[in-house]
Amino acid sequence: MRQSKLFTKTQKEVPGDEQALNAQLLIRAGYIHKEMAGVYQLLPLGFRVVEKIKQIVREEINSIGGQEMIATSLQRKDLWERTSRWDDEVVDVWFKSELKAGGEVGFGWSHEEPLADMMINHISSYKDLPTMIYQFQNKLRNELRAKSGVMRGREFVMKDSYSFAATEEQHNEMYEASKQAYTRVFERLGLGDDTYVTFAAGGAFTEFSHEFQTICEAGEDITYINKEKGIAINEEILEKTDLAELGITKDQLEKVKTAEVGNIFNFGREKAKEVGLFFKDENGDKIPVWMGSYGIGVTRAMGVVVEKFADDKGLVWPENIAPYKVHLVGLNLEDKEIADWAEGVYNALVERGVEVLFDDRDTRPGEKFADSDLLGLPYRVVASKRGREEGKFEVVTRATGEVRSLTEEELFADFA
Repeated sequence: MRQSKLFTKTQKEVPGDEQALNAQLLIRAGYIHKEMAGVYQLLPLGFRVVEKIKQIVREEINSIGGQEMIATSLQRKDLWERTSRWDDEVVDVWFKSELKAGGEVGFGWSHEEPLADMMINHISSYKDLPTMIYQFQNKLRNELRAKSGVMRGREFVMKDSYSFAATEEQHNEMYEASKQAYTRVFERLGLGDDTYVTFAAGGAFTEFSHEFQTICEAGEDITYINKEKGIAINEEILEKTDLAELGITKDQLEKVKTAEVGNIFNFGREKAKEVGLFFKDENGDKIPVWMGSYGIGVTRAMGVVVEKFADDKGLVWPENIAPYKVHLVGLNLEDKEIADWAEGVYNALVERGVEVLFDDRDTRPGEKFADSDLLGLPYRVVASKRGREEGKFEVVTRATGEVRSLTEEELFADFA
């Protein structure tokens, strides 16, 4: 991508009502556009980041047997009434509307009920189990508070998967596999060292759940953590937790602020029973399916990455989710010979499979460097008249500030 062709522009100012650092930086750098509180458009750079996060999640969920699909966002009132979760007293984040043809419709905040109902058409015998399905979808939640940028939106991209098992043993195997897959996802996002599997309340889902909480000052949760033992407990259930069973005492736990980036729930057989999802076992008996539900907030994870790694100059992206690996900054481009040479460097990198954003704009060097820092791509490569004369490129690693001077041969060898 040539930066001169990128329709988005960097900004010095952000909306005055935007409190969250992640949204401030993403807006300023042209990754997102704020539509209203808690609602953001994904612009080309932000879309590339989200797609890379999705691909990491997709690879890990596929590796444990998940089958990708996509469900409708429109929700039937009668179906959710079977489980009492249409009631606003039970689930307080519904967006609902009147149908012109009559009746009410909801907009998907989660998908346990409709996907369990769908599976009635596909599960009839124990031979059909176990199985797992998943999707990436924009979820809609009527949040009372939407002040944490993309970390808590009224619309957000989520990966939600659902497991269906004949026995508790089958379910436990998929539950544990999902837990391990999630751990790998957060490691690949660069959040592994600070993300903990956390005992938590299940909210509108189940009595208890496991959350994946990342230590983050911008987070909205309080978690008590023992780093040595890898134990984490959400504050909301701390008093209900038997710490002796976990082999720790309260004074061995550190109180930290965290952001929830994933969660997993065990529904047992109750959800399927309410919906009407049964199968016949080896003896021909009709039994409700054992269900599990698993979520990762894709856009929320993007916000947490921003909060964790950004510095006073701007965004700092881990290499595997950055929109582009290299920011090629061209200087002295008013000189046609230099411009043609820089263009050749750009083409050579692209031909070698390197993802490159080429700053070919007619602007001052200081503005280009400031924008480069703000955009936060992993490596800045400067192509200038002086560099060409010396046969060198200045290469800056965004995360560490390390500056290297590489020949063209070394540059291509380093990034190819």
